[in-house]
Amino acid sequence: MSLIDLLRMSSGNLKRRKLRTFLTVLGVVIGTASIVVMISLGLGMQKSMYKQVEESGGITNIDVTGKNNGGGGVIVSSDMMHQDQESEKYITDEAIKELSKIEHVKMASPVLSMSAMILKGNYEGYIDLRGMRPEALEEQNIPLIEGSRLPETKTSNLELIIGNLIPEMLYEKNTGKGYWETGKLPEIDYMKDSLFLILDSDAYLASKQNGTSSLEQSLGKNEGQGGNQASAKAPKKYVVHASGMVKGDLNTYNSHSYYVYCDLDTLIASLKKEYGTKPIPGQPTTKSGKPYKEFVYSSACVQVDDIDYVEEVSAKIREMGYTANSNAEYLKSMQSQFAIIQAVLGGIGAVSLLVAAIGIANTMMMSIYERTKEIGVIKVLGCSLKNIKQMFLIEAGFIGLLGGVIGNILSMLLSFGINTIAGSMGSAMGFEGDISYIPIWLILASLGFAILVGMAAGYFPALRAMRLSPLAAIRNE
Repeated sequence: MSLIDLLRMSSGNLKRRKLRTFLTVLGVVIGTASIVVMISLGLGMQKSMYKQVEESGGITNIDVTGKNNGGGGVIVSSDMMHQDQESEKYITDEAIKELSKIEHVKMASPVLSMSAMILKGNYEGYIDLRGMRPEALEEQNIPLIEGSRLPETKTSNLELIIGNLIPEMLYEKNTGKGYWETGKLPEIDYMKDSLFLILDSDAYLASKQNGTSSLEQSLGKNEGQGGNQASAKAPKKYVVHASGMVKGDLNTYNSHSYYVYCDLDTLIASLKKEYGTKPIPGQPTTKSGKPYKEFVYSSACVQVDDIDYVEEVSAKIREMGYTANSNAEYLKSMQSQFAIIQAVLGGIGAVSLLVAAIGIANTMMMSIYERTKEIGVIKVLGCSLKNIKQMFLIEAGFIGLLGGVIGNILSMLLSFGINTIAGSMGSAMGFEGDISYIPIWLILASLGFAILVGMAAGYFPALRAMRLSPLAAIRNE
């Protein structure tokens, strides 16, 4: 018997019992869709996490902190020996040179983080200002709106890249009410309007506490200075413009949403001009209270040339007396957790497919009982035992194939519905991308698995059909 004959007989037998075939296929559809959707949820979370890591600087970047600049933090990695490990050295220009000489380090650049204030009209607000050099800013992979560019270097004017959620942090000077109280945002075009930047925010706050109603009134008067010392003059306000803005609205969150970036060298020049010979807040001082001889940065951004060397470079940095934290270490610890999550979700879906396999076996056994005489006739006519076995395996495979195809179509529809419904909720919670992700390999794997389950379920019924006695089968009524 040829393969075409086997296919024709198998499909014909399934068509004759449409309701039974439909119910059996339905079980495979539910099982396949369950597996695909469950696994797709785990893949969606994993893909979203990878995307957020890439947007926050990639998986080959290492954040290096030094003494008194965040060295007491917790390093999120599989090796928790580094938890609460305090750094021994400051991050200075000399330290940057040392980090640059480590093997496999592609780039090492300093970062200065500080609190500042921006003002516009009747609004003001505190910001987290980060000074970085152009090469480090580029490696941050900051998503910017159209028309944005990196801040200019070698200039006396600070240019800012403003996070998309900074507008909600501004509040009215007189009432202290902001977006969350009034529901209204300041009417500011951040890409066109000029802003006022105050680097000495403590002095500005002190001037308000001393009864000064506005910054303009405080200029030229001798008020308290920020930091830990008194100042002979009010804080200076810098006229600044935005060179770019982080992409997204108030419902969109990413790792750059609440930060304001600027050029590091321009920021340092402005700070030195602002404070002169006095200590800059956040900078270490000698025992006599004088500024430290070298400028100390908050951290350093180190880029490794290959992800395979990230842990090795991190270990060397820690041996040098600094604290190192990388996304690669975080990903490594999370990958095993995602593997467990996907296995659990896939196992839950596999239960449905196991039930479907039992249904296929039951259908094939019933088919054998109903076609006992037919089996005896084709045996007498010379059909080989192998052909009979193949015929029943093909029928079971057909059920698995049909259920797998429909199940995958159903799973894609369910995935689309899940992503549509959860889209707005995910953005509000900082979850970007699709919560359900179905790659091509998952579709092909689930389809093959459905066919395999169908044929496995039909194997023993096929053996039973093959072993039937021809004479007993013909006499059977």
